[in-house]
Amino acid sequence: MKITFLGSGAWATALAYDLAKAGQHDIWMYGNNPAEIEDISLRHANSKYFPDISLPVCIKATLDPKEALAKADALVLAVPSSQINNIVALLKDNCDTKPLLINVIKGFDPKTGVGISTLIKQSFDESFSPRGIVCLVGPSFAYDVIHDDLTAVCAVSDVEEDAKEVQHLFSSPSFRVYVQRDVVGAEIGAGMKNIIAIASGIMEGLGYKDNTRAALITRGLAEMTRYGMKHGAKAETFLGLTGVGDLCLTASSHRSRNYEFGILIGKDDSAANALANNQKTVEGVYAAKTIHEQALKEGISVPIVDSVYAVLYEGKKPSDEVKALMERSLKAE
Repeated sequence: MKITFLGSGAWATALAYDLAKAGQHDIWMYGNNPAEIEDISLRHANSKYFPDISLPVCIKATLDPKEALAKADALVLAVPSSQINNIVALLKDNCDTKPLLINVIKGFDPKTGVGISTLIKQSFDESFSPRGIVCLVGPSFAYDVIHDDLTAVCAVSDVEEDAKEVQHLFSSPSFRVYVQRDVVGAEIGAGMKNIIAIASGIMEGLGYKDNTRAALITRGLAEMTRYGMKHGAKAETFLGLTGVGDLCLTASSHRSRNYEFGILIGKDDSAANALANNQKTVEGVYAAKTIHEQALKEGISVPIVDSVYAVLYEGKKPSDEVKALMERSLKAE
């Protein structure tokens, strides 16, 4: 089975490594960074992200999309959400099969607010149509996965057989995959938790401690659930791996980009410096704008998201937003 990863970053590399341990597949990685591709191809490493890891020699890498996509049975989409339109165009121009798409991108379409998998479905036509789309999401850091830390995630699809195929494909002694059917809920959880993680980091940067983080994560989960259910998601999804599991990890670990980005904002009591100097992909920045605008349009209460948006896009001081949140009218939980 030929499996191609579109992306050569940390998460693509960790998943390719996990898959290659079984030694049963023809694994390719496609990227546009010549240094990373050369590192993988010639030195069997991706030293930018994992200097201590040697990659199995069965993992091949290329800058040529036709070589990467030729006769592919499955494609793993592992690029920043801002690149999804470029990836769709690349597939239409170069793919010669009807592969299973495995999406590990977390985020939303800024125009419509739909999740990445839904956007992908809407983007294809008779020139290219995959045989199915499955999301692989859950609480997982690439570093832990490639170092065999015990990890549990979900393969999510409205077609159960497709989800089961991905479950069996990626499951290993250290990487457990559960099947899940709520695509909308899983994608909303995976995307919105990045916004809450920025808020949680802001709180730490401002000097608040564990009580504050616990309250923020809990109320953030309530916002995710409320927003998700308004869009057809199931409430129980947000109590699982793609909901509270992913949220707790991302909103409390210093290895989370969104959390660390929030800490920088909190320490400055301003987003200006963090936004001007950030060199990494922080998905919560894009998600905050999308969810704030969609919630406003649809009349959904998401006060934490609104506050993060105000800090990022309106220049509001985080300390003032915290005060405003704590002074909101009292109500039942």
